[in-house]
Amino acid sequence: MKNYFSSNFKLGILGGGQLGRMLLTETQKLDIYTAVLDNNKNAPCAAICNTFVVGDLLDFEAVYNFGKTVDVLTIEIENVNLDALDKLESEGLTIYPKPKDLRIIQSKASQKNFYIEHQIPTAPFSHYGYLEELIHSLENNIISFPFVWKAARFGYDGNGVKIVRNSEDLQSLPNVECIAEKLIPFKNELAVIVARNTNGQTKTYPVVEMEFHPEANQVEYVICPARIDAKIAKQARELALKVVNDLDFIGLLAVEMFLTEDDKILVNEVAPRPHNSGHYSIEASYTNQFEQHLRSILNIPLGSTESTVAGIMVNLVGEEGFSGDVIYENIEEILKIDGVTPHIYGKKETRPFRKMGHVTIVNKDIEVARIIAQKVKETIRVITA
Repeated sequence: MKNYFSSNFKLGILGGGQLGRMLLTETQKLDIYTAVLDNNKNAPCAAICNTFVVGDLLDFEAVYNFGKTVDVLTIEIENVNLDALDKLESEGLTIYPKPKDLRIIQSKASQKNFYIEHQIPTAPFSHYGYLEELIHSLENNIISFPFVWKAARFGYDGNGVKIVRNSEDLQSLPNVECIAEKLIPFKNELAVIVARNTNGQTKTYPVVEMEFHPEANQVEYVICPARIDAKIAKQARELALKVVNDLDFIGLLAVEMFLTEDDKILVNEVAPRPHNSGHYSIEASYTNQFEQHLRSILNIPLGSTESTVAGIMVNLVGEEGFSGDVIYENIEEILKIDGVTPHIYGKKETRPFRKMGHVTIVNKDIEVARIIAQKVKETIRVITA
C-alpha cells in the first residue's frame, strides 16, 4: 500500500466548507497532508488544513492549477469545474469520485436518466431547457399540478427545489434548466450511505430516516436506525448498492430515497461525498463517514459501518430574523445532557436557515434519543447579539 501517512503525499480537497472541515479531523488523525481550494478566504477549512488556496471551484484554471500540486484529488462539494478534472485525469491524476460520475450527478436530469436506463426505481419526471417549456407543457396538459420543480444544476440544502401546486407558484421560479417530477405521496424520506474502494470492496451504512423543516426544505433530524421494517431496510441498502455498482463509483455516495405509501422505495437523488445524513456516524458508528471517505478514495480496507449506539442528528441553522455575528444561545444547557455533542462549523456569521453546525444525540434507546433531540432543538438558538 502507498504510504499516505507522515509522508510527502498530498491530498487535495475541492471545497472548504463544513464537510471538508470534518474530513480534516480524520486526515489529522492519520497525519495526511491536505491542500484545500475554496473561493472564500474565511472558509471553515482555511485555518486547519496544511495548505489553503483561494480560487473559484468553477474556474478551469483555478481547479487545474490546484490539481497539479496534489497526488490524489477529492471533493466536498460536487459543483466544480469538470473540464479541468477531465484534463487532470487524462494527465494521470487520481481523482475520486471520478469526473464521469460527477458529470452525471451534477445534473439532476442526467441523474434521473441514469436511473431510468439502469432500471432504478424513481419518480416519473419531465426535463425542460427553460421555464417557458415547462409552462407550455402545463398549458397543453402534458404535465399537471401538483409537481416538484427542481433546478437541474446548482441546487443545495433545499435551494432549487419547490413544490408547485398552482399557477401562482410558477411566478417565483427562475428561468433555468429544470425537471418537473411527479409529486409522490410518501411515508418516509430515507437515506443510505455506501462506501466503495478501488478494490471493489463495498460497505453500506444502516438506513437513516430524515425529518425535514416544512418551510426551508432542510433536514431537521436524521434518525439512525430508521424506524422501518427490517425487510424494507434490507431493500433500501440493496438498492443503494445497485446505484453505486451501476455507476462504478469510487468514494462515498449518499443515496436519498422515498418510502411510498404502498411500501415501494424510489431513489430521489444522490450526493457523491460525505453527507448531512451521515453526520450521526461521528459519535454513533465504529467508522464515521469521513474516515470511510478517506479509506475508500485511498483504497484502504473499509471500516465497519455498524452503529455502536442509536444516534440522532439535529441541524443547527440560523434562526429567522437574525443576520450577523453568531451566538449559540443556551449551548451550555444542552452540554449538560448526557449523550449530546455539538459540532460548530466555524462560520462567524449567521443568516436565516444557514447551516451553522449540528448536534448529535446518542442513546441505547432510539425513542429516548428522539425525545432528547426534540429538547435540544427547542433549547439551543443560533442568533446574533
